[in-house]
Amino acid sequence: MTTPANSATDTDHKPSNFLRQIIEADIAQGTYANRRWAGTPGDAAHHAKGNPDPAKIRTRFPPEPNGYLHVGHAKSICINFGLARDYGGVCHLRFDDTNPEKEDTEYVNSILDAVHWLGFSWEANGLLHQYQASDYFDFMYAAAERLIEAGHAYVDEQSAEEMRINRGDFGKPGVNSPFRARSASDNLARFRDMRAGNLADGAAVLRAKIDMTSPNINMRDPAIYRIRRATHHNTGDAWCIYPMYTFAHPIEDALEQITHSICTLEFEDQRPFYDWLMERLCEKTTLHDGRVVDGLLAAPAPKQYEFARLNLTYVITSKRKLAQLVNEKKVSGWDDPRMPTIVGLRRRGYTPESLQLFAERIGVTKSDSWIDYSTLEGCLREDLETKAHRAMAVLNPVKLVLTNWDEVMGPGHIEPCEQPALPHKNDETDNSATPVRHFTIGKEVWIEREDFEEVPPKGYKRLFPGNKVRLKGGYVIECAGCVKDASGNITQIEATVIPDTKSGTPGSATVKASTAITWVAVNDGLGAEVRMYDRLFNDPQPDAGGKDFLAVLNPESLKVITAYVEPSLANSTAGQHFQFERHGYFVADRIDHAPGKLVFNRITGLKDTWGK
Repeated sequence: MTTPANSATDTDHKPSNFLRQIIEADIAQGTYANRRWAGTPGDAAHHAKGNPDPAKIRTRFPPEPNGYLHVGHAKSICINFGLARDYGGVCHLRFDDTNPEKEDTEYVNSILDAVHWLGFSWEANGLLHQYQASDYFDFMYAAAERLIEAGHAYVDEQSAEEMRINRGDFGKPGVNSPFRARSASDNLARFRDMRAGNLADGAAVLRAKIDMTSPNINMRDPAIYRIRRATHHNTGDAWCIYPMYTFAHPIEDALEQITHSICTLEFEDQRPFYDWLMERLCEKTTLHDGRVVDGLLAAPAPKQYEFARLNLTYVITSKRKLAQLVNEKKVSGWDDPRMPTIVGLRRRGYTPESLQLFAERIGVTKSDSWIDYSTLEGCLREDLETKAHRAMAVLNPVKLVLTNWDEVMGPGHIEPCEQPALPHKNDETDNSATPVRHFTIGKEVWIEREDFEEVPPKGYKRLFPGNKVRLKGGYVIECAGCVKDASGNITQIEATVIPDTKSGTPGSATVKASTAITWVAVNDGLGAEVRMYDRLFNDPQPDAGGKDFLAVLNPESLKVITAYVEPSLANSTAGQHFQFERHGYFVADRIDHAPGKLVFNRITGLKDTWGK
């Protein structure tokens, strides 16, 4: 992490929310002030040997490495790492790899890269706080045995269907399993049989013994261990039983001395079990053989808090559905710029700063709502406005010939021009010169087809016969007309240049032009592939209410065109951002862009068009 912040000053400018209020109250009351930290995760005895915890709070970002992170995870990353930063704390990066069948090191590496790219680190006080749940399997197993010995868990050998029926529903209480009354010693022996591989997959589960009549169905003796013969990416074949997420997660938090376990609202109903488990494992316990033992985990236990997950219009965030898009070739991969994955957003051209601003702007609430995609785009425009170098590009070119150029400028004359690359550079602490871009103008230039109308509509200010416009950064010209082919298609625009009107010269204001248009000279313009990306779906809520999200794919979500760009882009580097004047913000593609092969992705337009 970065240097711990002073909450009295660094958080004053941050918008308050219920999580900040909880943390500030805990700090003021000293809720976690007496915790100790042994330098590594561990049980109560381990941490008792440590020093007072240097972190005021500990949060964690705990992704399951079973897919690529998406924009919703970016919000969670910003919340957890941001709160730790603002309150003098530490945020752990923990891989919740308790499911051996869906996880892969490819996803682990992509998660590490995504968190770093967003601008956060899990290093603090000289330690790297990167952990994985599978390293705690031994302790989780010991904790399960402790629950059995204390009479709080039992091995259930009903079939999955029998357990489903006997669990009841919201209108009917559950029925106790016939195995529920088995003695602690018998349950312990049977659990060890599960561990030893003596039972088949699905033959038994370990369940917490709570209350089969609870109105919260999650408290009706939830399963906490199941048999699953599968090779784990970290532990290999060492285990044939694996803990359930709802059992593992609170234990992981406690071993890592997490103070505020922040998750999304779908886990709200699981919080009573979280608290139940923490109480059982932190308290002094009498075992079935009469022994009284201290708690396994250090007190005070972590607390879980839930916030509303991100619902972003025109986006889906289900990992299963995103994988379907990739596997069915609806997109080019996880990093397709139309995907809401962090790697996709990065390739599209979103910046870490824009995503952090987005997370802060949408805030943290307890109620679900939809955020319009234009909010995300607005954050990007705000970030790039003073960063992205300007450039001229012609996306739908038609040739403009200045018919009197040779006569008034000289045969074959090429005139140098320049424009500021950052016209709005306003950082008072930056004393460097405003960067300048250089290009030329000659007899022939490329302009946008939409910049000429043979019969102009009312209010049209660009090129039409007899009208004067300025070629931005160049000269004022007067339109003479156009040339058409046999089919009536316009193939060339013709105009005359007005001498001594070059931008930046004393004569530039002597002739009034109705507007300025962008252009690229034929003699030094560069051909470029431009990928015009749009929303992936036509429906603002593409998978809400069980809709078939594939049926609302936008067939116009990608158009690839050949454009002309000014020569200042010749040495542009992959990942570099630009504002193509009039057109919007673009980025040099991170994969395909190279010297001599210019490839730009459109990130967003200059204005919000989503609601139009």
